[in-house]
Amino acid sequence: MAFWKAIDRLEGGLASVGAGLCLFLIMMITVIGVLGRYLLGMDLIPGGYNMIERMLFPLLVFWAVPLGHRQGTFPRFDILADRMSPGWARAVAVLVLTVEIVIFAVLLWYLWRFAWDAAQSARQMQIGTRLWPVWPVMLMMPLAFALMLLEMLRLWWEALAGRQAGNGDVQESG
Repeated sequence: MAFWKAIDRLEGGLASVGAGLCLFLIMMITVIGVLGRYLLGMDLIPGGYNMIERMLFPLLVFWAVPLGHRQGTFPRFDILADRMSPGWARAVAVLVLTVEIVIFAVLLWYLWRFAWDAAQSARQMQIGTRLWPVWPVMLMMPLAFALMLLEMLRLWWEALAGRQAGNGDVQESG
């Protein structure tokens, strides 16, 4: 379906370009900071630690998590389901996904409220001697949770229909 391909491209772009760029910047800031501190005796990037801790690392995580969830790298409860009959395994899958969906929907609601309040108040943080806006980073949290919730809803629907999803492919269970 075109919708799921677009979502996959969005998640792939966020993970590869966004998270990859964040990882590269984290490495560069760390290397430059260490070289400046130990070779020159000075901080070459004032507030580098704050940049990493409060902006780059959260962006890296929240841009990579939806793709990781879609690709199935999150822990799943299939040890128990593998030992059950197909009917019981399907019922357990639907139950577990229902609980996950409820939890993630509640988290998404509160994250959205938190991010919206941060955007409305133009929340800032101090990095070095300057104030930087932090609300754009906070808006990435509900985006990541919304993408994961969307994937959970897809998996839930497939579990209800009696299909199994594996690495993006939908296969009939038999």
